[in-house]
Parts: sequence; C-alpha cells; structure tokens
Amino acid sequence: MLRQIGVPVLALLVFCLAWEALVQVNGWPNYVMASPSDLPAAYARFWDLFLLGAWQTLWRTVAGLVLAVIGGMILGMIMGFSRVANDALYPLLVGFNAIPKATLVPVLALLFIGQHDFNTVLMAFLISFFPIAVSVGIGLSTLEPEYRDILRALGASRMAIFRKIALPKTLPEFFGALKVAVTLAFIGTNLVEIVSPHGKGLGALFLSGQTNSNYPLMFAVLIALAVLGILLYYGVVWLERIFAGWAVRPAG
Repeated sequence: MLRQIGVPVLALLVFCLAWEALVQVNGWPNYVMASPSDLPAAYARFWDLFLLGAWQTLWRTVAGLVLAVIGGMILGMIMGFSRVANDALYPLLVGFNAIPKATLVPVLALLFIGQHDFNTVLMAFLISFFPIAVSVGIGLSTLEPEYRDILRALGASRMAIFRKIALPKTLPEFFGALKVAVTLAFIGTNLVEIVSPHGKGLGALFLSGQTNSNYPLMFAVLIALAVLGILLYYGVVWLERIFAGWAVRPAG
C-alpha cells in the first residue's frame, strides 16, 4: 500500500520540480509558461469557480461514460454474437471514430439549440463508446466454440452462455477499454465546454482565462482536469479489482 501511494506521489513531486526548474532556468514569464508556484494563487482566487466547474465537468463526463458503457456493451454484444452484424457495423464504427469530434460540436449545437448539458453529455458518449463496443465485440467473437457447444448440449440458453462464459471472458478487455474511454470522455466534455458559447465547467473556465490572458488560471484548469481524470481512472481500477480481480496480475 505504501509503495502504491508513495511512488505516484514521488513521481508527481519530481514532475512539479522539473516543471518549476524548466520555467526558472529559461526565465519564462507566466504569460509564456506558468510554473507550479503560480498555481496556488489562481486556485485561491477562483476556488469557488473551480469547485463549481469541476462538478459540472465531472457529472457530465460520468453521465456520458455511463451511456457509453451501456451503448457500447449492447452494440458489442450484437457484433460479438452475429458475424453479419459485425461485418456490417464494424466499418461504420471505424469510419465514425475517424471523424474529428471537434467538427461535431457545431453540428450538435445546431441540432439541439440551447441544450448545452445534453450536447456535452452526448459528446462525451460519442467519443468514448467506440473502444468499449470494439473490446466487447472482439471478446465475444473470440469465445472458444467448444464452450458454447458443451453448454448448448446441456440445454443452456444464449443468455446463460453469456452470463457464465462470455461475460467473465470479456471483463478484462472491457475494463481495459473503459480505462481508455475515461480519458476520451473528458476530452469530449471539454470540447463542448470550450467551443460552445454557452459553455460551463472547467472548459469554460479555461476559455475565460485565455480571453483575459490569465495564463496561471489556464494552467490551473489543466491541472484540475488532470486530477479529475486520474481520480476517475482509479475509480475504474477499483471497479476492475472488484469485478475482475482474478484477471489483474500484480507487477513484479
């Protein structure tokens, strides 16, 4: 436990010291590159905006991620159990995922005028469901046919086969994809928060700092986003240990 906590904290301290040293050695003013020593003042001055913005960003990101999990699992199951559906849907998923999601922000804004919360959650969903759907689909499609044949011979239903064999086999791939989807969901949320004229959350606070040339505030927002992402990531790790702990191998 001490190593699991101490090593990341030590790495964070080393990173901050290196960042501070880089700024000081180059003599960069804070309007070029803010240093870690510039950030506490920004947090102290705008603490209420940080708390509000962090909550707004977090709940929209989690909502989009939950929808991505539901939608990705359903679509992955369809693709995993049906070769025809896999052949039909996989190219569409790849093509959609190749579209830069920033280009979708104005499209959503026109389709759902004034629905900022809905647009933000939808973008978090759209940008994060792809890895979940693909991982579940691949996990199910690579299920050994011998297991299915044996269970079918014993009279097991398709749902029973999924619950007893397919689901446990897919869990490691699912949680691996979910770790990727967490960071993608934050990207989707902040795209809308920054680009939308009615933006809220940490993305809007970042844009405010940029508009007012408050560079310490901008860097403070970036660090706050990183912290939220780390917390949500380790939330997924915690869930993985609960539901798929048997597949987690400790590092040597």
